[in-house]
Amino acid sequence: MEFQVPTLNLTVISAVIIVIGWGLLLMVLDLFLSQEKKKWLGWLSLIGLVLALGQSIILWGKSYETFIPVGGTPMIILDNYATFLNILYLLTGILTVLLALNYLDKTRLSQAEFYLLILFAISGMMLMGMSNDLIMVFLALELLSIPLYILSGYDRKRNDSEESALKYFLLGAFSSGFFLFGIVLMYGATGSTALPVVAQNIGNGGALSMGAMALLLVGFGFKVAAVPFHMWTPDVYQGAPTAVTAFMSVGAKIGGFAAMIRLFMGVLPELGDTWVPVVAVLAALTMIVGNVVALAQQNIKRMLAYSSIAHAGYIMMAVAANSDGGVSAALFYMMAYLFTNLGAFAIVIALERRGNQGLNLDDYKGLAKRHPGLALILAYFMLSLTGVPPTGGFSGKFFVFRSVLEANPDLLWLTVVGVVTSVVSGYFYLRVVYYAFMYDGEGQAEMHPTLNVVVALSLVPTVILGFLPAYWFGLTQAAAFRAALAVAGG
Repeated sequence: MEFQVPTLNLTVISAVIIVIGWGLLLMVLDLFLSQEKKKWLGWLSLIGLVLALGQSIILWGKSYETFIPVGGTPMIILDNYATFLNILYLLTGILTVLLALNYLDKTRLSQAEFYLLILFAISGMMLMGMSNDLIMVFLALELLSIPLYILSGYDRKRNDSEESALKYFLLGAFSSGFFLFGIVLMYGATGSTALPVVAQNIGNGGALSMGAMALLLVGFGFKVAAVPFHMWTPDVYQGAPTAVTAFMSVGAKIGGFAAMIRLFMGVLPELGDTWVPVVAVLAALTMIVGNVVALAQQNIKRMLAYSSIAHAGYIMMAVAANSDGGVSAALFYMMAYLFTNLGAFAIVIALERRGNQGLNLDDYKGLAKRHPGLALILAYFMLSLTGVPPTGGFSGKFFVFRSVLEANPDLLWLTVVGVVTSVVSGYFYLRVVYYAFMYDGEGQAEMHPTLNVVVALSLVPTVILGFLPAYWFGLTQAAAFRAALAVAGG
């Protein structure tokens, strides 16, 4: 049988092409640059990310399809849902590169490979939200994960960094096996891996389709660090270089939820009676475990790791809503979390010292006396992570809780869990603020110009999302509406 080339439309993946192409360009330039000039690679990677961001903004409001097999359905689609997520990934990449410009110098880590690995990981994230076929989702997941395995062990001088990479790789490979087996069962149940065909035939799969959904949920649960698939997160976040931890805590989480929302809320909404209770229980467990265990942490990176687990639970609440409002709330929450969390990590990097020092909570004592402005900004980020108004974090939680109650009043118990765990989280978030303002100490930060830029670029959106959330929530509503149309084949 003669192979027939699928129909291609490069406009659909133009932003992805820019990111991957720029990463390959950096790889080539690395061969010719002297050691002193390798710092230029960070600034060059910023140019590529900004170009891709501009292209993604241009594509807002447009809908395309590509990689269409003869007589088949497109494997990649572009709609407002994918475009919105692409913008979030690229903003995450830009802020991460700005963090790394200072961090790599301070820790004396290699400049060259870091930036191209970041770009390759971002390209995988972008394809996660654009995938219209389970095979493409798996390929995007691996393209996202493999660079992160390497980045986790990037600080080869530290044993805990190498240990984190090994743990992440082994458990990630294990979860990929679950995910791939879920794809196989889904193919057996529906006769296809294309999401529109799966949506049409899933009702005929019986127990096979139930098993497929369970295994796919396990794969996604690992990627977003949901309980009980979260055990890798604290060790990996603590051992990885802090700039990598910041990138993983946002980018990998959004990437996992991008495909999870497209599959479960876009393709399988009619089977909500089956998977919604499971997701609701996982969300509750994730919020409880993440927030309660964070209370006992004395290392700021480990605390933020459990915080990241808890925030995955809040986003899963929106998934349990199984509605367009839930999609909108999840997108808004991810946007608010992006800026708040990366801003907090910028301040963590400012206080971190060589040798993995300066990462204990005691190191924040006296920060307000030496850097009062920075301490106030840190306090605002911590309040946002807690969900105190008027912050972006509060707006995100408000929309999530409302979407759950409007879509399914029977999930009132889940909203109560969300509110109670948010109150609990106030203890460990505000403990950092208490140490900074109420204790004498040697809290000393080294603010590099690029760190100042990251703090400013994170603070302003967090404030805007707290005081003026309506316009931005409207954008997420447009993205959710487009996603529902595209998946349905409309």
